[in-house]
Amino acid sequence: MSSTTIILSTLNARYIHASLGLRYLMANMGDLRQQTQLTEFIINSRPIDIVESLLQDNPKIIGLGVYIWNAGETLQVVKLLKKISPETIIILGGPEVTYEVEQQEITTLADYVITGQADITFRETCKAILNNKSPLQKIIKAAPFKLNDIKLPYDEYSNEDIKNRVIYVEASRGCPFKCEFCLSSLDKTVYPFELEPFLTQMQELYQRGVRSFKFIDRTFNLKVNTSIQIMEFFLNKMQLDLEHPDLKEQDKIYLHFELIPDHLPEKLKSIMQRFPEDSLQFEIGIQSLNPDIQEIISRKQDNVKAQQNLVWIRENTHAHIHADLIIGLPGETLDSFSHGFNKLIKMDPHEIQVGVLKRLRGTPIIRHTEEYDMRYNPAAPYDILSNNIIDFPTMQKLKRFARYWDMIANSGRFKHTKPFLLGNDAFERFLALSNWLHAKTDQTHNIALARLFSLLFQFMTHELKLDKEKTIEYLLMDFTDSGIKGQPKFLPSKEKHKETVKPEKRRSESRQKRHQLR
Repeated sequence: MSSTTIILSTLNARYIHASLGLRYLMANMGDLRQQTQLTEFIINSRPIDIVESLLQDNPKIIGLGVYIWNAGETLQVVKLLKKISPETIIILGGPEVTYEVEQQEITTLADYVITGQADITFRETCKAILNNKSPLQKIIKAAPFKLNDIKLPYDEYSNEDIKNRVIYVEASRGCPFKCEFCLSSLDKTVYPFELEPFLTQMQELYQRGVRSFKFIDRTFNLKVNTSIQIMEFFLNKMQLDLEHPDLKEQDKIYLHFELIPDHLPEKLKSIMQRFPEDSLQFEIGIQSLNPDIQEIISRKQDNVKAQQNLVWIRENTHAHIHADLIIGLPGETLDSFSHGFNKLIKMDPHEIQVGVLKRLRGTPIIRHTEEYDMRYNPAAPYDILSNNIIDFPTMQKLKRFARYWDMIANSGRFKHTKPFLLGNDAFERFLALSNWLHAKTDQTHNIALARLFSLLFQFMTHELKLDKEKTIEYLLMDFTDSGIKGQPKFLPSKEKHKETVKPEKRRSESRQKRHQLR
């Protein structure tokens, strides 16, 4: 028998991502642990190269995690595996193959599919196969378990992971809310991990050098007392860091949490205020600010409290706020989305992630398909193409809006220019920019930064007719901060000449003029 009998693998979107799900499976392999290998790839690797790597040790079983971002690429990998090595047993798991299983080509090719949380069931399935007692059913429903019954996965992060990758952690699983676009709507409640063992693991990660912790809990602030204890744990670590004034930026703690926007009691506010600058990020799901749309998608949210809390965080803490809105929800008009977007702009989060509705397999959003004529892309990521309110060309424009918004507004490269560009009607202004940029470039990515500065100057001065001197002033400040070498090409020739004068010479000339005036 090969030293590697079982391979656990998935295709991550980028190298910096590390699969927490695979590490749970690895941590809970029990007596099969020594003959199991964890190997990760990225989605832009060639499928044939992935297959060659997977088969090099001639494993008996390959377990693959399937997600919305890697579904198409994983299908190609499975096709090749079954063509080259049909005797190798393929076990699939993950959210993409947990629902609507029989309808998927990838599941017809695989030997087994485990639906649900496979932390324990994957091990038991492998054990049965290796003992020549293979399961009779192809589709295996994961056995229920209590969180205390599984081993935590954090020892499975390698030193290379800690040095180069995002470290994901979770203090709880599940979500009590029923938002129909989200897979978490299928959860019955929230299940917390026992706090003391969890914090022990966080201590060990910290001692190993982890400084950036990304919590994937869907509702981190649901159980406020637990939230506070976790935040206190990290605050204590930050207090120790203050004793080292020469501490490098990369050695400072950085935390990411996902918050419920309308649940922010005073004791949680109090601890938020204690976190120093550049140490805290909150992802806040707004999704829609239209009460009628919230009712359609079963989202319970007090918009007044959500707005008050977001503004409070922005004005009273150092936290970086990443807020989410969704394009294409059933019943949401362009005017409704525009109104919500402009309202969110006034709350002034650091980032607004403009997401596009996706029909995730198994989510209840499907119940609106007929009534609202919801048409989705048949290929992953199953994004909305049109509905009975927003036609396909308009939806395409909105998707480009989202892409350009990420490129310009969320990038942080245009922090001085952005308010002047957006004016009093951010949505209309930026939609006009988005349409113009696409007509001008026919690109929604890979626009060189120096060229983007020139394009913004052209749009702001020629299309919006904004004051040229102010436009130059703001763009120059952002250009200087960007670190781009050379002169900004958007400047008129006389302004370029000014830029060629060294700052020291300009200051000397200025002092000379002041002296002459005296």
